[in-house]
Amino acid sequence: MTRRPRGTRAAARRRWAADLALLVLAAGFALPLAWLLLSSVDAEAGLRVRLPEEATTENFEAVLTEEITFVPLLNSLVLCGGATAVTVCCAALAAYPLSRFRSRLVRPYLLTILFATSLPVTAVMVPVYGMFVQVELIDTVHGTALFLAAAQLPMSVWLMKNFMDGVPVSLEEAAWTDGASSTQALTRIVLPLMGPGVAVVTVFSFVAMWGNFFVPFMLLLSPEKMPASVSVFTFFGNTGSVVYGQLAAFSLLYSAPAILLHLLIARRLGGGFALGGAVKG
Repeated sequence: MTRRPRGTRAAARRRWAADLALLVLAAGFALPLAWLLLSSVDAEAGLRVRLPEEATTENFEAVLTEEITFVPLLNSLVLCGGATAVTVCCAALAAYPLSRFRSRLVRPYLLTILFATSLPVTAVMVPVYGMFVQVELIDTVHGTALFLAAAQLPMSVWLMKNFMDGVPVSLEEAAWTDGASSTQALTRIVLPLMGPGVAVVTVFSFVAMWGNFFVPFMLLLSPEKMPASVSVFTFFGNTGSVVYGQLAAFSLLYSAPAILLHLLIARRLGGGFALGGAVKG
């Protein structure tokens, strides 16, 4: 009987340990999701993960109202959708010169952007609130969307620049030879070829804004303008009681737009750049 080499046994133990650690991490993510799914159809839902005695749609029927779900979700779509569009457009325009032009200021500028991504938004909310009051942007959806876009822009510029570096400059030079301007080269050559990069920035920005509670909570005052990320607090009573079943049902509905957006463009996230033989010779 042949004995397994000691090195092989050690490698097998490391693989088993890695698999076990991954299973523990997977369970840590799966348990909250299981609670969410099970509690949404449980009329007596609590904090424990358990199978409902009888599945029911009462929780969804209770939250599927104009005041609780439809208006807040519409507010979130308008707020985050508009802010995402502004972020992606501005990130593309800012990343283009950073990717194509060589200057001594590019590296310090990128490092400044990287530093800005580490600043918590809570550190600037007090002066931002005061500024919004002075310029009369407080309690306005467009003002809040602009601030969300500005807060998300540093990371978006950083990501967009890295993706844009993968598009060959020779393609733009060929377009310039044919009489295209820099704007036309960006919109007709660079951005179509870096579709996966634009998709990543779009999803990243939208999901980050969709889950943002603090900014709209501070800058929006009217209840009818509140997005779903803020209105979720209606399920927490003043006495500490929580309607867990309705909270789980609302959370599923609240997560649906972000999941649908990811599924719609997921096929482009791992597809690489569609150069498709554009560079020859």
